[in-house]
Amino acid sequence: MLARCALAGLALANVAVVVVLWATSAAATGAAAGPLAEVGRLCGLLGALLVLFELLLLARVPMLERAAGFERLIAWHRWNGRLVVTLLVAHATLLVVAYARADSRSIPGQVVRLVEEFPGLITALAGLVLLLGVAITSALVVRRRMRYETWYFLHLYAYVAVALAFSHQLATGTAFVGRPLARTYWTALYIATPAVIVGFRIVLPIVRSLRHRLRVERVVPEGPGVVSIEVGGVRLERLGARAGQFFNWRFLERGRWWEAHPFSLSAAPDGHRLRITVKGVGDYTERLGTLRPGTRVVAEGPFGAFTAAARRRAGVVMIAGGAGITPIRALLEDMTGDVVVVYRALRPEEQILRAELDELVGRRGAELHYVVGDDRTGEVLSPDHLLRLVPDIAARDVYVCGPPAMTGATRASLARLGVPRRQIVTERFAF
Repeated sequence: MLARCALAGLALANVAVVVVLWATSAAATGAAAGPLAEVGRLCGLLGALLVLFELLLLARVPMLERAAGFERLIAWHRWNGRLVVTLLVAHATLLVVAYARADSRSIPGQVVRLVEEFPGLITALAGLVLLLGVAITSALVVRRRMRYETWYFLHLYAYVAVALAFSHQLATGTAFVGRPLARTYWTALYIATPAVIVGFRIVLPIVRSLRHRLRVERVVPEGPGVVSIEVGGVRLERLGARAGQFFNWRFLERGRWWEAHPFSLSAAPDGHRLRITVKGVGDYTERLGTLRPGTRVVAEGPFGAFTAAARRRAGVVMIAGGAGITPIRALLEDMTGDVVVVYRALRPEEQILRAELDELVGRRGAELHYVVGDDRTGEVLSPDHLLRLVPDIAARDVYVCGPPAMTGATRASLARLGVPRRQIVTERFAF
């Protein structure tokens, strides 16, 4: 909680600096373009700042991950993204309207004039279009119809948009022309942000992977379309990984090296190997079964707060859906005491790692319920169903991992059963 407050304070401090710099500039120029234009400029400055926040939220900064957890960062990223689009659209609209009124021109005529007289506006417009494209493809109804690889590639254009916005700010922004303090502040922000991203997303994973000599050791079929991949190396205990966490994995083979995908550990790390278990649900995951032993691996991580450290109560129930059983299977090696596992799958043959689960719960003295059915019917994992399986569920910590729809429906069932939010532990393992 203290760390989250510190992060919020840092963000608000930067917002305050931007507002003060804007106010100083407006006072110096006497708001010559009128109040509408000045509000438009403030919207643009705040939008530019929040774009940088947007990039940093998913830059895999360990401090952010530990303070908030990946699921909360995703939520902040989503809401901040909506605010960014709103502010930047308002910035463009308010400035065009303000200048059109001042020049007694039509809106289309003013747009043409601004583009002709200020060439830097073309780059700004291109950046805004790119950000709108990223926002549209992030909408759930659109995202569900896209391949992960396509969505990921389109999101890379956000970096191009930020670069275009920076050139526009310095070239035509009235808050920067002749104002060395503002230029220094914004230049530092635009340098520090990519430096953090490159450092934590590229340099650190490569250095760690080389230091620990990460390689694929075994690829083990677990069932139809499901494989476990064991990654070995040296001094793996120094990675600090815990059961329930995940890494972003990049397998350095032809046709795969440029893609990194998040997969959670399916076995507790023992210092000698890291294991993931993957179900083929797309082109990339379906090809992982052909990985060759000896393939070099680059791993970003570990990430996530879906660990035994989140436990606060003596009793725990862990609810998994589909491939969401993998981090819960790893957690079974860490969890002791009164533990109940509920594993939902659409069909019996889709219950992966079943032999390992049976052995673990038997050895740990845990309780395990296999559930077959679709939670969208309103019966499976409903409040009544959960109460039958775990009568004292409201007194337990509840870990939930599965597809987003299943996780959301289960959380709603838990709320109706009176389980406090602070007792529910969930985490998304993908963007």
